[in-house]
Amino acid sequence: MFEYLALLQAELPALVYVIVFCFGLIIGSFLNVVILRLPVMMQNEWQGQAREILELDAEAPQQPFNLVYPNSRCPTCERGIQPWENIPLLSYVVLRGRCAGCGTPISIRYPLIEAFTALLAVLVIWVFGATPTGMVCLILTFGLIAASVIDYDHQLIPDDITLPLLWLGLVVNSFDLIVPLTDAFWGAVAGYLSLWSVYQLFKLITGKEGMGFGDFKLLAMLGAWMGWQALPLIIILSSFAGAIIGGALIALGRDRAKPIPFGPYLAIAGFVALLWGEAITSAYLQFAAF
Repeated sequence: MFEYLALLQAELPALVYVIVFCFGLIIGSFLNVVILRLPVMMQNEWQGQAREILELDAEAPQQPFNLVYPNSRCPTCERGIQPWENIPLLSYVVLRGRCAGCGTPISIRYPLIEAFTALLAVLVIWVFGATPTGMVCLILTFGLIAASVIDYDHQLIPDDITLPLLWLGLVVNSFDLIVPLTDAFWGAVAGYLSLWSVYQLFKLITGKEGMGFGDFKLLAMLGAWMGWQALPLIIILSSFAGAIIGGALIALGRDRAKPIPFGPYLAIAGFVALLWGEAITSAYLQFAAF
């Protein structure tokens, strides 16, 4: 199959990129559901566990709430969204960004995430080609998008995203698709321990928590995919991204007292390192040699 896809990309690259873009739009639409519902699912689970630990009476049974049920609906008028109103990007344009039932504006973030996911998918296939490496890197990219937006919204990175991707990175590299398995294993270990050490030192000095455990797991996951050699570049790039984007957000009026999550910057750095890490490192070494 991959040989056929590689041949198709060589003969008709535009067609392959159009297919990948459309696929990315569909995944982007699903990521919108994950970003919206997964934190609520986690909160419901935590509340249930808390009631059990505190030996409180169980709440009355509620309708299931997961990534599949209930069907999507307008949060204002509760009107169910019809299938033809849920076509990625296109439906937003046709509906002019408003609910077909009550006319309430639909957040621009939904089509932006769909378009952004599609563009990154095309970029991944452009760099890696329609190969096994390209396909698994799409999975990593989609996970980074979901984790970033959830962290930005709620200051948490779900284990349901990072831990499966960490294990997948080790499995992928057992076939030497990106780095040798030994490098991937030590990348996961070093990724976790590096930020954990910074966290413990910062807490010891200031008595405050500078970052969350989700950041440790996210960097461990990136190490499992790209090996320990990529970690210094990821940390440096994430620091630059945090300084630039965080500064811009503050300049645009973001409350300084509100914490800025570090997860999105790690995700940006990890994505850049995945696609161009070797080129960036080689360019730096050549520059440093002069």
